Amino acid sequence: MNKTLLVGRLTADPELRQTQSGVASCRFTVAVNRKFADKSTGERQADFITCVAWRQTAEFVSRYFSKGKMIAVEGELRNNNYQDRNYPDVTHYCTEVLVDNVEFCGGKNDSGNGSTAPTQSQQQAASQEQTANDSMSYGNLSDFEEILSDGDVPF
Repeated sequence: MNKTLLVGRLTADPELRQTQSGVASCRFTVAVNRKFADKSTGERQADFITCVAWRQTAEFVSRYFSKGKMIAVEGELRNNNYQDRNYPDVTHYCTEVLVDNVEFCGGKNDSGNGSTAPTQSQQQAASQEQTANDSMSYGNLSDFEEILSDGDVPF
C-alpha cells in the first residue's frame, strides 16, 4: 500500500499549467514541520515536499490555495529518476507526492504571512467552510409533507 498524508504550509503560490492536450497540472511544495525541535536552537526543522496534482484537483489547488496557507494533502509517493542530458552518466533522483485529494486546514483567517485582512479567495474559502460547518441546516423543506403515522407510509 502506498499512501501519503501531509499537513503543512505552501512555500509559494501554486502555478497552474496545462499539457499540450489541455490537461491541467499543478506543482507545489509543502513545508511540513518535523516532530521534534532542534536542541541547540529550539527551532523546529521542516521538510519541503514537492507535490503534483492533476485535472480538477490541480485547478482547485491553484484557485483556493496560496503561499503560506495550511493544506492537507493525500496521495501516493512517487520516485522519478532520469538521466542528465548533458552528462549521460549522471542520474537524478527526485521523490514527489502524486496528489489524490487536498483539504483546507487551520482557521478561517489563517494566512501564515502575517496579514490580517483576508483576500477574496480566503473569504470565499471561509464562506464555504462556514457553510459546511453549519449543523442542522437543511435548506428549504416546503416541498416535503410531514408523515404523522406509519399508516401513511406508501410501502
